[in-house]
Amino acid sequence: MNSSTPSTGVYANGNDSKKFKRDRPPCSPSRVLHLRKIPCDVTEAEIISLGLPFGRVTNLLMLKEKRQAFLEMASEEAAVTMVNYYTPFTPHLRSQPVYIQYSNHRELKTDNLPNQARAQAALQAVSAVQSGSLALSGGPSNEGTVLPGQSPVLRIIIENLFYPVTLEVLHQIFSKFGTVLKIITFTKNNQFQALLQYADPVNAHYAKMALDGQNIYNACCTLRIDFSKLTSLNVKYNNDKSRDFTRLDLPTGDGQPSLEPAMAAAFGAPGIISSPYAGAAGFAPAIGFPQATGLSVPAVPGALGPLTITSSAVTGRMAIPGASGIPGNSVLLVTNLNPDLITPHGLFILFGVYGDVHRVKIMFNKKENALVQMADANQAQLAMNHLSGQRLYGKVLRATLSKHQAVQLPREGQEDQGLTKDFSNSPLHRFKKPGSKNFQNIFPPSATLHLSNIPPSVTVDGLKNLFIEAGCSVKAFKFFQKDRKMALIQLGSVEEAIQALIELHNHDLGENHHLRVSFSKSTI
Repeated sequence: MNSSTPSTGVYANGNDSKKFKRDRPPCSPSRVLHLRKIPCDVTEAEIISLGLPFGRVTNLLMLKEKRQAFLEMASEEAAVTMVNYYTPFTPHLRSQPVYIQYSNHRELKTDNLPNQARAQAALQAVSAVQSGSLALSGGPSNEGTVLPGQSPVLRIIIENLFYPVTLEVLHQIFSKFGTVLKIITFTKNNQFQALLQYADPVNAHYAKMALDGQNIYNACCTLRIDFSKLTSLNVKYNNDKSRDFTRLDLPTGDGQPSLEPAMAAAFGAPGIISSPYAGAAGFAPAIGFPQATGLSVPAVPGALGPLTITSSAVTGRMAIPGASGIPGNSVLLVTNLNPDLITPHGLFILFGVYGDVHRVKIMFNKKENALVQMADANQAQLAMNHLSGQRLYGKVLRATLSKHQAVQLPREGQEDQGLTKDFSNSPLHRFKKPGSKNFQNIFPPSATLHLSNIPPSVTVDGLKNLFIEAGCSVKAFKFFQKDRKMALIQLGSVEEAIQALIELHNHDLGENHHLRVSFSKSTI
């Protein structure tokens, strides 16, 4: 095969890699991914395992002598999620970093290539596991397959609770295996426990297989997971103890029981469910762990080697990237910024979607790096989880916990070029009011933006033109039926939406109205 092969198929001469070395612009997203620097002794199953948490893997081409592989996902969406996940936190196979990028190819055609038998066998084993037709336990025990009527609800007990584990942390870990609909946390027998409901029992099955017995943080916070007898959870309040991700309109119900009395009785849980760290003064709320990296998923017996979603050589641990950062720290180190376009105000607006930003410092000697100080550690965690791996001004932003406890303001007379700003008294903070509705409307960056505080005189075209002038392509727009002060606008990409939010949040629309912009969970 030679490099003139049509771009629909893939060739085995490693041209993607040669082009990569010349710092070529990144390929547009494709469901075919190009992996470089794979270990010589890696197995097909291990390569496939990198894609499994993100969706179905449909084909694989190994070029072991070139230490490369091509992995085809069932959808472009799955490939994009995978690349976004692994860009800030490089995956490791056999303790060696592996680099992943989009391929120039739209699909893999491997029918006529030699030495494909092992790859096809590994793919068949995975699809058999995924369709539930293969007993995963390797023995007669029925725990391997998803049984008819099996519950989509997991009961989770966390042993050796050295650090507090928040509802958000659980959501982040378990979301890797499917859509999490609801979570309820409570304490019973002095143990921190949770009930977690997936959209599908298959997701619950995979999560139990992969996570039971794993530690959330190094050497502590061990997950013990079983299927619940309940088939559905009824969540009454959205707060730090319970959450229904399908009903963002629920009240916070402060101090109210999160479980209905009948459910509470089923668990012998007290009426008012208390957090195990409700009164642990000075305890770090949550340790930084972006995107659950370092989690090593155990083997699927009889089919696959270790399913590692790991960016750490320490298997069986969620090793925390930037673990030199301090648990409970509220300062983030943000790297890989575009030094020509980024400003302290831009970072203040963007990170302010996930918490109140007190100070921002762009590094004087290395302007692609910045420190962002949030109001507290939970907000820093939230901002890091949502923004790390997103594209901003053509570069993939990375955020980790900083070693610094605070951002220092420059001394008088010290040259700073306006790179350090104090926003602690800004009127633009979204979360100053306790119990503000903004706490319930925190969503990941998306191409659809929620606009509010629109005066009556502003038209559809007026708003569309505002975004077009900011360099965006407007795909769709609609006012809310019941409240014309609010609207949704869908832009060409998530990156466009992030940049529009930075530029247009608090834009003066006249009549004493300043536009409010946030990410939406809806599409138009």
